[in-house]
Amino acid sequence: MMQHCLSKLVWQVFKRNFMVYRKTWRVSISFNFFEPLFYLGALGFGLGAYVQPMEGIPYLNYLAPGLIASSAMFATSYECTYGIFIRLEFQKIYQAIIATPAGIEDVVAGDMLFGAFKAVLYGTVILLVVASVGLVSSPWALLVPPLMAISGLLFAAISMTWTGLVPNIDSFNYFFSLIMTPLFLFSGVFFPLTGMPGYVQKMAWISPLYHVVNLTRGLVTGNLSPALLGDFLWILISTVLLIPVPVILLRRLVIK
Repeated sequence: MMQHCLSKLVWQVFKRNFMVYRKTWRVSISFNFFEPLFYLGALGFGLGAYVQPMEGIPYLNYLAPGLIASSAMFATSYECTYGIFIRLEFQKIYQAIIATPAGIEDVVAGDMLFGAFKAVLYGTVILLVVASVGLVSSPWALLVPPLMAISGLLFAAISMTWTGLVPNIDSFNYFFSLIMTPLFLFSGVFFPLTGMPGYVQKMAWISPLYHVVNLTRGLVTGNLSPALLGDFLWILISTVLLIPVPVILLRRLVIK
């Protein structure tokens, strides 16, 4: 399957999505771009003035990397849930594409790559913004975009798996309320989890965003440790294991 996913038809699907995005990017970027900046302004510059340094760094510097990672996650998740469901069920884009020489694997892989592209785009833009206000203190931050690409593939696989399971578009409310929001709040974006009960800390380990936040914070602040290698391996292995799942589920939806 992976050999088929790397065919040039995958990039034709990606190109199609990119051409559509060029016409709608101003509207699309508004939520994913401005919301983390509002969090940074309100919590970082506002609340942060009353908060003690966390893990040895000022709260604003602590918060910024978490917002980079979470912004990239939400960009991919919205693209690979609502975006794909609309193309699949309402616009019938999937059905139209697989009537060409492209297969369902090409469509899924192309959409997955486009989801990862949006993670890189939004994560990098937020990174540049926080760098412009002096919140990036390490050249290791140059590795954040490649990290967003890998984690984008992981969040794309998770989101597309949910897309392959839901019966209607309203079911995405469960995904964002019961999965994405807890990930956002309990993955170390806003505060260290060391102050939380032990079971919460253990549950955080299964959160993909928790590992992405750890890595992003380490790269942006320059506080690197061997434990970050474990976070990277967690993301890499999970991505490899989960990528085939949406292919199976979306093939079933298109064929039924």
